[in-house]
Amino acid sequence: MTMTSIKFLSRRLCSDVRSRAVGCAVALALLAGGVSPLAAQTIACMVTGEPITSLDVEQRTKLNFLTTRKHMPKQEVLDELINEKVKLREAKRFGVDPSGSDVDGAYANMSQRMRLTPEQLTKSLESQGVRPETLKARLKAEMVWGSLVRGRFKESLQVGEKDVNDAAREGGDATQADAFEYKLRPIVLIVPRGSAPAAMDQRRKEAESLRERVQSCDQANSYFKSMQNAAIRETIIKTSADIPGPLRELLDKTPIGHLTPPEITKQGVEMVALCERKPTKVDTPKKREIREKMFAAKYEAKQKSYLNDLRKAAMIECR
Repeated sequence: MTMTSIKFLSRRLCSDVRSRAVGCAVALALLAGGVSPLAAQTIACMVTGEPITSLDVEQRTKLNFLTTRKHMPKQEVLDELINEKVKLREAKRFGVDPSGSDVDGAYANMSQRMRLTPEQLTKSLESQGVRPETLKARLKAEMVWGSLVRGRFKESLQVGEKDVNDAAREGGDATQADAFEYKLRPIVLIVPRGSAPAAMDQRRKEAESLRERVQSCDQANSYFKSMQNAAIRETIIKTSADIPGPLRELLDKTPIGHLTPPEITKQGVEMVALCERKPTKVDTPKKREIREKMFAAKYEAKQKSYLNDLRKAAMIECR
């Protein structure tokens, strides 16, 4: 930290009544003792007594380039870091403060989505000059802000059924009636990992033969519970809005009590027994999409307004 930066920090801390006793002592100690050997960093901004250093800006700039492949202007990076300081401070005021293990869990989940281990993700970041703590800091801010906004403004973020129906009518979807509730029994003919392709092909042929014989879910239950290296799972209930389009089309073509065509998976050969299909008044896939878009629009407007108010109330001083 340079002498200019220390003086800036000293003035900023001493001007904050809430941190005057401790802050001034720290700043004066720095002035008396000289520059810390930790890093020759400068302070880019102070946000209600908390510093954003040149290293923070440099690290976030690199991280943003990795994720967007675009060079973000310094002011945009600063604004992003300032916003996060403000968000974290507000979240903590309301008791939203995830532990280190919570953040590590989010980090691990991200690495899993990228088909990496946390250690591999860390090495990948470090090879690009980015510390893992930089990504974890951004993840923490995202976690607390989403929880805070949804928790504080739950009522105003709700999307009414009338609003959804009105939007559906405007889009020409008011008469859409293809919403169903499905009762399903997933089935798997297990093929051990490392088996020869012939073993998988044999089980697929076995599945096709069973499809011709099974006429009800009771039959399916009887067949697959007594069969070796096979399993039939408990009944699950899904609606049209919960199921991907291709599977929904397949289920709509499958007679009640019959099995869907076999599919090769990591476990082996899988099928689904369709036990029941009945109309339902819950969201159709289109209405679910409308509802989610309306919620996203409300959330975006609310979080922007909330953040703007918090920034106005915060003490932000940048060099």
